[in-house]
Amino acid sequence: MEYKTVFHPRSNRPPLLQSFDEFRVNAKTFIPPTDNTPYHPFRAAGDFEFVEVALAASLNQAQVDKLLDLISRVAQGTAQVTLKNNAELCKACDSAAAQLTPFRKYDVTTLYKKKTLTYEVFARPVWEWALDLLQNELLAPHFVWDAQRLYKYSGEGFERFYDEPWTADRWWDIQSSLPDVENAVPFGLIIYADKTKLSSFGTAKGYPVVVRCANLPVEIRNSHAIGGGCVVGWLPIVPEDPQEEGRLGYTNLKRTVWHESFVKLLGDVAHYSQTGYLHTSSYDNVTRWLFPVVLMLSADYEEQCMMSLIRGRTCKCPCPVCLVPIDELHDLTRTYPLRSMDQAQDALSVYNYSRAEGEERLKALGLWPVENVFWRIRDSDPHAALSFDRLHASHDGAGGRHALQDVKKILSMLGREAEAKVEAYISNFPRWRGLSHFKNALNVTFSDGNKKRDLAKQIFYACLNVLTKNRMPEGYCLLHILASYLELDSLIGLDVHTERTIEMIEAELLRFSGALKGYVECVEKSGLDGLRTDWNFPKAHLWKHVVRDIRTKGAARNYSTRPNESMHGPLKEAYERRSNGRDVASQLLRVDEHQLAAKLLRMRIDHHLNWSRSQAEDSDGGLDPEETDGDDSGVFKGHAYLGSPCKPTTVQNIEIDRSRTDNAFVEFRKKLSNFCNKSLASHGYQVQKWIVIPPGLEIREYKYFKVDYESLVDWKINTNHLRCSPMFHGAPRYDCAVVQLTEEDVAFVRLICIFSCEIPDVCSIDLAFVQPFTAKTGARRRIDRDLRLTRIKAVLRSASTFIPVQSIIRGAVLVPDPSRNSEFFVVTHLDGDMYLRTKVS
Repeated sequence: MEYKTVFHPRSNRPPLLQSFDEFRVNAKTFIPPTDNTPYHPFRAAGDFEFVEVALAASLNQAQVDKLLDLISRVAQGTAQVTLKNNAELCKACDSAAAQLTPFRKYDVTTLYKKKTLTYEVFARPVWEWALDLLQNELLAPHFVWDAQRLYKYSGEGFERFYDEPWTADRWWDIQSSLPDVENAVPFGLIIYADKTKLSSFGTAKGYPVVVRCANLPVEIRNSHAIGGGCVVGWLPIVPEDPQEEGRLGYTNLKRTVWHESFVKLLGDVAHYSQTGYLHTSSYDNVTRWLFPVVLMLSADYEEQCMMSLIRGRTCKCPCPVCLVPIDELHDLTRTYPLRSMDQAQDALSVYNYSRAEGEERLKALGLWPVENVFWRIRDSDPHAALSFDRLHASHDGAGGRHALQDVKKILSMLGREAEAKVEAYISNFPRWRGLSHFKNALNVTFSDGNKKRDLAKQIFYACLNVLTKNRMPEGYCLLHILASYLELDSLIGLDVHTERTIEMIEAELLRFSGALKGYVECVEKSGLDGLRTDWNFPKAHLWKHVVRDIRTKGAARNYSTRPNESMHGPLKEAYERRSNGRDVASQLLRVDEHQLAAKLLRMRIDHHLNWSRSQAEDSDGGLDPEETDGDDSGVFKGHAYLGSPCKPTTVQNIEIDRSRTDNAFVEFRKKLSNFCNKSLASHGYQVQKWIVIPPGLEIREYKYFKVDYESLVDWKINTNHLRCSPMFHGAPRYDCAVVQLTEEDVAFVRLICIFSCEIPDVCSIDLAFVQPFTAKTGARRRIDRDLRLTRIKAVLRSASTFIPVQSIIRGAVLVPDPSRNSEFFVVTHLDGDMYLRTKVS
């Protein structure tokens, strides 16, 4: 057995041993639908489908009316649309939204300079939102209640791993601390808040609050469907006042309004965190006491300051998690005491008794004299709930922002020739799905953290032959920082962590700190102006807490702001296209209610369709192939799919046409014959006699190749999409791949041609014609050791060979070393799986 699950003692469940095929696999069962009209309250399924499109496209009233008028005149068929205008659409959406917790407007009042100020907050009370989830029978099977400790057998013993929140220590500790009642379990909340610009010019702003349920698996929790993130609040923004800014009272006012607004938003959460909420699951019919807790707070640094009520980046202790002094933020080798809720409460008590003494104590801790809303909730210490965020602390922090700024400055010092080399390298960087492509990287300032993440990966390789040790020592030291940053980012971004990867993070943090120290010393010694020597800022320090966050709250994606910030887009689009610029909050939140209702109905309709299909399969023994949506243009074989087929041709034609410009195709037919006779049997094919490849052997080429593989990160199936095409989006594209040479050995190859053919007297086979790479590049160069590069060398093009497509494991990205002919670097930070294959395996 490969996996062992140890449940919390209070669950009264014995340890569970499972095989790979059994682990986290639920039996394919369907709950019978309770309603044959899942699109209700719409009159017809077509009405709902139209509304779904209208909401997704953010159509305004005139567009809705015009489109419905057109449909009513020309539409014919099974999908009947009965809506007549936008008013009917909104009315139907309101009826659908009534099935969910609506937004309510609350007033928050506070005193400032003896005046009563009132602010409006819109809230969908969190506990009522939670009840919507708990009462959803389609989500019921997916809730996880008890803490677990998971182990995987490594060949020598079981090694613990962390991924979901309930596999980490904080969930276990909270469940241990709950009242001694039967089936007492945490109901985990993940809360995010951040101001966002609604208009293009930034004059209109919004302050949404998003909540997610930590008891649901990450595939549901981080999605945009029901069970995923939900806007539950719209906070007031205290206006900027030049005459008041910087004054203690006005600063306290902003924080008081924020936390008092959250009181309205959290609703009964504080109450039930103490008393528990009795809930019987519709799935397993077990009655549990649910105790809501704020398990994680997901935010950028500025918002973390608001949530924890620390005084910000210039106070004596600017970290919201620990008490590191401001002048030690750069040093990741030292550890400081953690903040605690009790400590903050004691300081505020002193302040309320003696303002002078209390202010001194609060200043020493870097805290504001305001009561924190999260103190009201059991097991919800805000300092423990605050979590490391890759988007802001990493991609928009020390590596993806500050290090890149210094790279650009150094390149500018070297002159236009150096900049042009780097720009050209980045512009020619191989395309890869999910990796941004840059045509102009150095003269553009990116605000998107995703762009900065991808640019850091590419500019690192682009600068290897520009920022050399002899030519620019400062630049070479900066490459050490970038190399360590990329290592850390790859490690932290893993979706599953073992004790081994956690130890690697701890070791890499020390390397990063050493690289940072070396860079600062080099810059100070050289005296170059404009380069950063002061790294005492919070984002440089927050890395310090990532290991603790993984152990206590699981993988970094559990508390990432990335899925939350993606929810800003629909709000901005609704502002631009579906509001009149006045009373913005109520208009946008009504749109959000309609979109959430549409998601609920879509969930029910999809379930109804899946149920109907499962019944048809059970009764008919499977669907008629003509009723499936399969793509007949491609060929699916095992873990590989060949697509974008070309017209059939012959071996001789390929050899004649392509050998003129590509040495790989010289004696193409002879190479194929040699492969079939010398290597085909080693791949499991039955070869009874010498194979003769006739010149007219018909082959069919494919320009697209999809390969499924088991990820080394989470042991799940991932997919790569590879191209092997002379023209793809205006340029040739021949991707690279990792292939299985023998049972133990792997290698890198570049795809030249993928095709299927019928080998005479053997079988039909799918082959890839590839240019191999070898790891034998001579003595390892110093730059490879210093920057931990994986260097490989391409064999002669004329030595290209054939492999069965089944031997392709996954795709890869290789980038050239301009100073060494035919040598390439493996982009090890492409994703977590590639990182583990090159660094760990």
